Amino acid sequence: MKKRGERVFCALLVVSLCVSGMFAGGTKEAPVKQQEIPKVDASKYEVTKPIEITWWHALENQYSDLVDEIVNDFNNSQDKIKVKAEYIGNYATVNETLVAAQVAGTGLPALVVANTPYVAQYGASGLCEDLNPYIQATGFDINDFGEGMIKASAYEGKQVSLPFLISTQIMYYNKDMAKAKGIEIPTKFKDMNEFLSKVTEFNADGSTKVWGTIVPGWDQWYFETFFLNNGVNIINPDGISTDFGGKASIETTKEIGDWIKKGYAYFAVGKDGSSIMRQTFIDQKAFSVIHTSSLYNTYVNLCKNFEVGMAWLPATDTKKQEIGGCVLLIPAKNDQQTKNAAWQFLSYLCSKEVNMKWAEGTGYMPTRKSVLETQEGKDFLAKKPAFKAIFDNLDNIYPRIQNKNWNQLAKIWMNYLSEFYNNGKDIDTGIPQMTEEINEVLED
Repeated sequence: MKKRGERVFCALLVVSLCVSGMFAGGTKEAPVKQQEIPKVDASKYEVTKPIEITWWHALENQYSDLVDEIVNDFNNSQDKIKVKAEYIGNYATVNETLVAAQVAGTGLPALVVANTPYVAQYGASGLCEDLNPYIQATGFDINDFGEGMIKASAYEGKQVSLPFLISTQIMYYNKDMAKAKGIEIPTKFKDMNEFLSKVTEFNADGSTKVWGTIVPGWDQWYFETFFLNNGVNIINPDGISTDFGGKASIETTKEIGDWIKKGYAYFAVGKDGSSIMRQTFIDQKAFSVIHTSSLYNTYVNLCKNFEVGMAWLPATDTKKQEIGGCVLLIPAKNDQQTKNAAWQFLSYLCSKEVNMKWAEGTGYMPTRKSVLETQEGKDFLAKKPAFKAIFDNLDNIYPRIQNKNWNQLAKIWMNYLSEFYNNGKDIDTGIPQMTEEINEVLED
């Protein structure tokens, strides 16, 4: 098939990645295997003299007091390491700044956040320090994270990062409406149509008064697990083709389209899609919406007239979702003393106690399974009982699909779905066209 043209990528990130998890290839997920390493000399990873290090983060101004509190608490907890926190910008800006510093070989931070989709690229390029020896030397309990989180922050058996501020897809719903209607969110995708028929309300003229749900169409992350759990290989094991033309994909596409045709749901697109969706839910004109779990605090603060619930997305025999948010990593080019200090701060940031402070203050979810056993975890669930849906599924949060042409694939997919759902394009004729375009991109 004719290629569209040569692509020019930054030398650091020219990585032909087909890191296949359960989702990418559609096969059963193997247990996470950590790289086997020999016993280490723990003294090699000790901080032996005073040092000042820099942490690059992407936490906006509303979190500055929390960042200052946690950094100051760490600085006051010992007398060798002084951490300076620097806000760099959003994840894309952090990535650009980090790549530039890596190429230049100067100005690298001791510790840096990274959006989860960057992990494989950084791991393949050698940018990240392998944390396995540090974990062994200090006895850090890596297995306390959910299995999927460990996998999502690793690359080819090396733990190149640790989960930090983590989110996943979630369904927010109006708990008061649910109680009034005597309805529970279904756990199975096949039951969604019946569920939506019960919660959707119509005006006298047949137009929708209260939407059953709203599906975000501005980012494929929000709806792709419907396809993945229905057995669709978005990228086949060969890495150069998609299964979008297969039976499972066609049936899933049509099922969502059926919700929309019946007026049960709508597919939110455009630059204002997110804000319109949120406002519709706040105004109680939607029973539920699909969004990121990191916005729980935002939804609760804005929905003054009803209680907000959270539910795991309806699925099939598998109910796996994808990781969002960010990880923490140590640049490998730094000297050993800087890396040792960075590890000590990193393990502090990811400790159970501090993890709960992040969860309380940001809306991101707790990442440690053992927090359920702590008083802090119990207090957290007492304040935010909706998070039990996430606590119960920590092991079902898996890495996102990694492929160098992923952004192009996602854009084509989203555009076609918008044409199907919002402009009436025929699905049976459109899917073969979409599949051909995506195959061409994957082959390039």
